[in-house]
Amino acid sequence: MKFMKNRFFLPLAGALLLTGMQAAHADQPNRPECIAPSKPGGGFDLTCKLAQAGLKDNKILKTPMRVTYMPGGIGAVAYNAIVANRRNDPGTLVAFSGASLLNLALGKYGRFDENEVQWLTTIGTDYGTLAVRDDSPYKNLDDVVKALKKDPKSIVVGGGGSIGGQGWMKIALLAKAAGINPSELRYAAFEGGSEHYMALMGKHVDLVTGSASEIASQKGNNIRTLAVFSEERLPGDLAEIPTAREQGYEIQWPLIRGYFLGPDVPQEQVQWWRESFAKLESSPEFERYMVDRDVLPMYVNGPELQALVKKQVAEYRELGREFGLVE
Repeated sequence: MKFMKNRFFLPLAGALLLTGMQAAHADQPNRPECIAPSKPGGGFDLTCKLAQAGLKDNKILKTPMRVTYMPGGIGAVAYNAIVANRRNDPGTLVAFSGASLLNLALGKYGRFDENEVQWLTTIGTDYGTLAVRDDSPYKNLDDVVKALKKDPKSIVVGGGGSIGGQGWMKIALLAKAAGINPSELRYAAFEGGSEHYMALMGKHVDLVTGSASEIASQKGNNIRTLAVFSEERLPGDLAEIPTAREQGYEIQWPLIRGYFLGPDVPQEQVQWWRESFAKLESSPEFERYMVDRDVLPMYVNGPELQALVKKQVAEYRELGREFGLVE
């Protein structure tokens, strides 16, 4: 199954970032902070640390940005905290990803939808992966599919988020492509961070769903990645990992990564952040820094980002209907 072919995940021209960069200017916000809506480790943490390092190394922030952690509901706790209690805090960015948008589409953020915050910018694109321990008998996707067809409950799969979340979706898409009912899978839900990888190493699960940007941090754990859900092989150290498509399964799972602000942050402060990220985009050193961490640079903001968020939420909602997760 092909999902969300990454035609709109290509880097946009830098001019998009500069749209509207005029008029009001603001000072750097006090006590800059990036909230990773998870435990340490994993994609949200990486997203915050990309901003932390980039804004520091490019001398954009006069004071260091701190990274704080607010796990719960794969972003639900952080989203609700910003919308309900920190609506006008100009110094607080919150990391988001495609997983956040999926959960919004499925109604997992409570009464709030995708229109409650100010979507600031994307910073890069990540891709879904499936991985096993080095000593696993599963050497490729066909091995996994054969085992699942024989007995869907023979493989315990670990991932971030509950059933219906993006961790579950990646194995569910493989199951569906192979004619297996995803509801029969054994899925162990983790809050995020690196918990599911630790469960894999502890032999509590047999396979984990993750993302390409997490692979480098797991190199010391004797983990083998079976597939990446990208349209083509990724560059650099990940070039040796075959895509699902190469193995006969038409599955793609791109994950945008970026930041949002509270709904009442003044526009001059929003503009300050946009200009700051525009400076990062123009930095070759920062681009290399991201690529070294297996995140492909992609910058979208302003009206283009609002449109992208709405488009993705609509597509995720349709996927949720396809799996019987929403009406």
